[in-house]
Formats: sequence, C-alpha cells, structure tokens
Amino acid sequence: MSAAGSQLQSPNHVQSLDVDPLAGRRIFVTGGTSGLGRALVRAVHARGARVGFVARTAAAVESVARALPGSVGIVGDVAEKTAIHRIALQATGRLGGLDVLINNASSLGPVPLAPLADTECEALEQALATNLVGPFRLTRALLGALAASAREGTGAVVLNVSSDAAVQPYPGWGAYGASKAGLRHLSEIWDQELRELGIRVLSVDPGDMDTPLHALAAPEADRGTLKDPAVAAEEVLGAIVSALAALGASHLSGAKGT
Repeated sequence: MSAAGSQLQSPNHVQSLDVDPLAGRRIFVTGGTSGLGRALVRAVHARGARVGFVARTAAAVESVARALPGSVGIVGDVAEKTAIHRIALQATGRLGGLDVLINNASSLGPVPLAPLADTECEALEQALATNLVGPFRLTRALLGALAASAREGTGAVVLNVSSDAAVQPYPGWGAYGASKAGLRHLSEIWDQELRELGIRVLSVDPGDMDTPLHALAAPEADRGTLKDPAVAAEEVLGAIVSALAALGASHLSGAKGT
C-alpha cells in the first residue's frame, strides 16, 4: 500500500543556512489527525512551520490542535464537495496564506478489501471522492493562495500522497488503486501546467506504514515490518524541501538574468 512519485524556504524573507527551510512556512495537511497525516502535522510544527490541518472528527481535531499550540485545526471532509470552499477559506484565512498543501487524506473503498466484482459502486465512489476528486477540488480552491506565495519568489508546493498501488495492480485493491493511479497522473499533468507559475505538484509514495489505515486494509500484517509514520513524514518533507529549494534557485537565477 505504498506509491509513485516525486519536492521549502520561508515566503516572506530569505532564510540563512542555519534556519530550518520549513520555518515560517504556511502548510496545510488533509487527514491530519491519524497516521501519516498526524506525523506530518507534528513534524512541520516542530520545525517552526505555521501548520493547519483538516479531519472529519471534531474530537480528534481538537486533541491534535490542543497538543500543538498555534496549529490550526479544521473539522471537515474533503470528500464532500460542499465542504471544500469552507475548508479552503478557513485554511488561508487562519494561516494568512498558503505555501504548501499536502493532500494526505485517503479512503480504502470497501472494507474489508474486495475484488472489483464484489465492490459496490458506492464504495468505489467513496474512494474516488476522497483520494482523487477531493484533492483536485481542494487544490483548485487553493491555487490563488499558492500562486500568491509563488510570486513572492520562493515557490509553492502541492504534494499528493500516493501508493505503489497506483502503479502495481493488486487484487482486492481495485478501488484504492484506481483512485491513487488517477491522483498520480493528475499530479504529473498539473505539475507541468503549473510550473511556469512557480508551483510544483508532487506525487510521493511514503511506503507501507504502521498506520490505522494499513491495519484496516491488512490486519494480518506484521507491524514490525512496517515503516514508522514519523520516518515517512520526514521523507515526505524532504521531497518538499528539495522542490522549494529548486524553485527558489530558479527564481534567483531568473532575477539575475533580467
């Protein structure tokens, strides 16, 4: 249940080499109260970023926000069309803009996993709504804020959490795999379309992790063989830092050439 794919500095000032490149960045994470999402929220908060997150359960949102002073917790479901603009407005309003969006929230589709012939249409629709259409809608709603950040010269990044199921067909993972394959391809197209604006769109496979989602999909798995979400979170953030560094260097190079 891993992915395919592929990359930060502060928006308002040039940072010195001894400052974490995520410090001061405005970062928003979907599915931020469990598994990889919670690990990402904790990691960027610890590194001095201004972090916001969204999840469906109010109690979980309140718990994470309370544990991370200054973080912005929003209750909402990215799979619901009517929730997207409210989430986007709250995120940008409370963070003061946006530099990085991490589309992490995921749905397996049918649980327990099932062959496609035994998958109800509603289960497929749920996987697509959460894993593909939701990230598309939220990214689109936040493009203005991301473009505004990119115009400041340090770039902006959208990172979509994918899976090896996006490229490898696993029996029983049809709904999840199809939705992640769509997200991976969407990411690659959007990356090409938005680069001229200074926005990178990445699709990253964090690997098989010891998370509630993985336990739900494969309860028989040996947890000792699975990656710690905190380790995966640092790897994901490394891809974002690399992308932003390249964008910043490109901007400086362009400025010197004018």
